[in-house]
Amino acid sequence: MQKKPTVSHIAALLMATSLIGQLLGFLRTKLVNGNFPLHGAGSTDAYFAAFIIPDLFFFTISAGVLGVALMPLLSDRLHKNGRRSVWELSTNVMNLLAVAMFAVGVIILLFARPLLEFVVAPGLKDNPEQLNNAVTIMRMLAFNPLFFTLSGVLTAAQQTLGRFFFYAVAPFFYNLSIIASIFIFRHNIGIVGLGIGALFGAIAQLIIIAIGVYGLNFSWRPHIHWRSKDLHTVLRNLPPRSLDQGMDQINDVVETRIASGLGSGNISNFNNAYTLSTAPILLIGTAISTAAFPRLTARLSQGRPDLFRKDFLMILRAMIWIAAPLVVISYFCRGYLARMIFTKGNSEIATIFGFLVVAIFFRIMYALVSRWFYAQKDTRTPFYVSIVSVGLDILLAVELGRADAYGVSGLALAQSITSVLEVLVLCSIMVKRDRKLLDRTFWGGVVRIVSVTGFSVIAGFIMITLYPLGAHDRGIFTLGSKLILIAGVTFGVHVLLSGLFGLDEAKPVFARLRSLALKPVKVDQQ
Repeated sequence: MQKKPTVSHIAALLMATSLIGQLLGFLRTKLVNGNFPLHGAGSTDAYFAAFIIPDLFFFTISAGVLGVALMPLLSDRLHKNGRRSVWELSTNVMNLLAVAMFAVGVIILLFARPLLEFVVAPGLKDNPEQLNNAVTIMRMLAFNPLFFTLSGVLTAAQQTLGRFFFYAVAPFFYNLSIIASIFIFRHNIGIVGLGIGALFGAIAQLIIIAIGVYGLNFSWRPHIHWRSKDLHTVLRNLPPRSLDQGMDQINDVVETRIASGLGSGNISNFNNAYTLSTAPILLIGTAISTAAFPRLTARLSQGRPDLFRKDFLMILRAMIWIAAPLVVISYFCRGYLARMIFTKGNSEIATIFGFLVVAIFFRIMYALVSRWFYAQKDTRTPFYVSIVSVGLDILLAVELGRADAYGVSGLALAQSITSVLEVLVLCSIMVKRDRKLLDRTFWGGVVRIVSVTGFSVIAGFIMITLYPLGAHDRGIFTLGSKLILIAGVTFGVHVLLSGLFGLDEAKPVFARLRSLALKPVKVDQQ
């Protein structure tokens, strides 16, 4: 009998591939910044602005139903009726969403210019060529939401059936396609060529994920079974989850609009800093919660809320333990990271990123906390909380993002404030529904993690004092060596003191090190 992968194995796979994906993403962004100007007709502002509307439509219509909203139903079907039932619902949802996203693609093709000119980035009108570039790129991206939707449905089904590899590696091809387009088109059609790279990257990603259904008895039928009760359940759960995702994208539209009004280059600077901040969120929050979600839904499908609670708390504590030193390192090393990855405007990017570090920690937590609700098929509660938090974020962004206030850094400060409040409100609701959830044992562990993190802060501060960022420090080897040294010592102190404090999260690390150190070496005897 084939042994099923554990949550830790799946999380390790997703974290490793996420790290590679983030490195490719940083390389892609570094090459975009290095080969195209920050200001002027062919600036990167057009490139970043062009993605806003396609992402808005994708997250609002499709992303809400994929994964967290669809997988609980797929898990129920798998446990009750087997794989064939999983594919029946998956193809039903896929066909319905494909029709919707094709219509979205047509809308983007027809209305790209007014959407950019009057909604996303009015500041681009000051440079007509820059606006034309953004319009052209957006039209090339028009059907990417369709390709991502098809990939998402196939991914949800594969994860339900325990297959994660193709989902994990598919984004590599998207990044590699855009990277290739930089070198192919930079000296002819310029920044517009990045739209071609993104289009072919989305298609390549879909192909890789489609290969992942091999051996899973996938069968597709070209029809929509409207009488399916599970389809009706998906459609009932879709509006709250989709609007929840959509609210975040509306927030992106508002922030991009504010940044465009603060002058040339600010769209790029904010997006670069935001891209930098998403790395730890995807690496820890998304990877671990994605790996854990099928198991959490399975616990409820099996009628074991006690095991659901136990697994949830164990994973949440592990995420807090990993995220704490990473946030410390992110703050102290923000200048090193910005200069190494983004050669242009790096001081502004570092400042913006510094305001985002609080948001990083709480968005990592949100990735799992929100899934506590989704596993119980409750998409409405996170949506209602999201409405309030996004509304507050927009108000704060408008106020703090004024030129006479914090400027573009105010957008990051607004995100950090609202991310804290959003997670605290959701946790309060969780505790109200399950009084046994965040018990004394959990809080005792959290207090010890916070205590250990205090020493990590001291270690990080000492290291940047010993190895400061020099005015003339350049290059991946100079900056990278300092970054690795600072991060290594800070994280090493965190792990070592976690062991001394008796934290459960550190025990597997020391057990692994002990096994490697004491593992006998075979010696050939002649």
